[in-house]
Amino acid sequence: MSGESRRVPDHAHAEEGWVAALAAIILLQTISSFLNQMLPTLAPILGAELGWPATMVGYLVALCTAGSILFLTCGNPLVRGVGPIRAVQIGLLLGIVGIALLPAPLAAAPFMAALMIGLAYGPSTPAGSDVLMRYAPARHRSLIFSLKQAGVPLGGAAAGLLLPPLALHVGWRTALLAVVAVLLVAVLLAQMVRRRVDARRAPDQLRLRLFLSPANVRQPFRVLKAPGLQRIAIAGGILGITQGAWNAFLVTYLVGALHLTATQAGMVFAVMQASGVLGRIGLGWLADRIGSGLSVLRLAAAASTLVTLALALAHPDWTLTALIALAFLGGITVSGWNGIQQAEIARRAPPHLVGEASAGGTVFIFLGFVAGPSLFATVLTLTGRFDLACFSIAAMPALAFLLLMRVSHDTPPAL
Repeated sequence: MSGESRRVPDHAHAEEGWVAALAAIILLQTISSFLNQMLPTLAPILGAELGWPATMVGYLVALCTAGSILFLTCGNPLVRGVGPIRAVQIGLLLGIVGIALLPAPLAAAPFMAALMIGLAYGPSTPAGSDVLMRYAPARHRSLIFSLKQAGVPLGGAAAGLLLPPLALHVGWRTALLAVVAVLLVAVLLAQMVRRRVDARRAPDQLRLRLFLSPANVRQPFRVLKAPGLQRIAIAGGILGITQGAWNAFLVTYLVGALHLTATQAGMVFAVMQASGVLGRIGLGWLADRIGSGLSVLRLAAAASTLVTLALALAHPDWTLTALIALAFLGGITVSGWNGIQQAEIARRAPPHLVGEASAGGTVFIFLGFVAGPSLFATVLTLTGRFDLACFSIAAMPALAFLLLMRVSHDTPPAL
């Protein structure tokens, strides 16, 4: 059976089984994010125990991102060949192998582990988009995609809240075993819907030469050449620049420029992360309510510009309450757009290439996550001023807004 035939939406069973499919995808997305955020949250403890230098976490996080991008560009035949649920299950099992490598007495072990953890995270986006595009009712699609994406900060928050205290109280090895246990439970729970959701798979796609072929690597980006898709994908990458900078430098900015204590800055950061979950759900609901994900994307880009400008203008005289309110708005606007953007890409993509289009769009976002902190750091290094670095970041969503204004509301015919 071809990959194309597997991906044609089956509306007859979509309405019937979408709740179970949504639950499985949200679970797998959240646990994948939990795994992906394990390294940065446990890095100080692991570094002290395993003798890592202070800069090690930066290299490991970069390798995680590289591993995810590698899967997004080459791994779509796996999603087509074994089915989306099975692909994420395989990813989580690969993550367990990465965890096992972390304490290995080899110089390359942590780098190999980080790459595997990044590869493990990779299937969650294209697989999730494939399932939701087939099962989610059209009238709730933006909200459902946003619920899936809310699993990303939710998993990250769970890793930050649970893993460091667990490692401190019972040891880092036990903490790693707890992560393994969580991954195994998620794999087993997803098995309950796997047979039905993965019924239309294409085993002929499971050929090594297909994974490594130039045509397969180009496919996620070739699909984005469809009308409107490329601009929406690039706009997502530009918005990712701002989101990446906020995530990387908010605490440093609050402490270094606004003179908050580390505890206060951590509280403000936690508010931003929590409101990011609310923002993804709320903006997804709004997009379905007004019937236009594109309009809400434009709104989020404009609001992100204003909120980031306000951050640049913040002063040490501002109260903690004012900064918390600003962080709350930042979480909603700066990171609340992800689910709507993925839903809009899935809606406009050819039905049999939804996973590939999602993968290509996510690569742009990941590149933005890498570029944002680099841009902020470069401006800060050259000028020594946090406000100028924030101004440079604020220009990014304004650029995304202008790009989105050139996208038509019309959905192109499937290719």
